[in-house]
Amino acid sequence: MKITKKTKMSKIISEKPDAVEVLFEAGMSCCGCPMAADESLEDGCKAHGMGEKEIDKLVKRLNNKGAR
Repeated sequence: MKITKKTKMSKIISEKPDAVEVLFEAGMSCCGCPMAADESLEDGCKAHGMGEKEIDKLVKRLNNKGAR
């Protein structure tokens, strides 16, 4: 699964559960919250005050985590 800024948090969690660790490390402890499930990764990051460069780095880390 390729993660983008527009990928829904619920899809990331269900299809790439090993990515949750990266989200927690980035301060996204809300990734398990029912309210956040329908948000895109970008929406969640912006809600946590991340800028575009930080979001791009996070997307890269998420795609590298557990790569098969």
